[in-house]
Amino acid sequence: MGMDSDAIERVTVLRHPVERVWAALTTAEGLSRWFGSVAEIDLRPGGRAFFRWDDLDEESVATIAVVDPPHRFAFRWAIEGLPEDDAPQTLVDFTLEPVPDGTRLRLVESGFAQAAADVARSAHKANSQGWDAELVDLKTYLDATA
Repeated sequence: MGMDSDAIERVTVLRHPVERVWAALTTAEGLSRWFGSVAEIDLRPGGRAFFRWDDLDEESVATIAVVDPPHRFAFRWAIEGLPEDDAPQTLVDFTLEPVPDGTRLRLVESGFAQAAADVARSAHKANSQGWDAELVDLKTYLDATA
């Protein structure tokens, strides 16, 4: 595993104002439309977020790390394949930047290398595919409600 496999990075430009993208990322209503089936969020540092994906029969609890509206939002959550408690977690960090076409969204999930190599590799692969799909869903949701 090289350095780059510690993190996943995606950058996408969404043709919507920063405030709309922020709401999609940080409200239960917004998140439940593209990120999982159900979302609950206590939007403050140290607050909890809960996500459920009915189709995958999976759920995850995250701890909010950074809330800097409408520019930066970050949370920590469990690495797939590790227990939820006392195990290393990854940091999921969203940065929003206004651009002429709308909003540049940068997503970085880092910290996979804290886990054993085989766990880290499989979680990195699963989440890479997951984020690709979720970001398409985010774009579809925003475009549909424009």
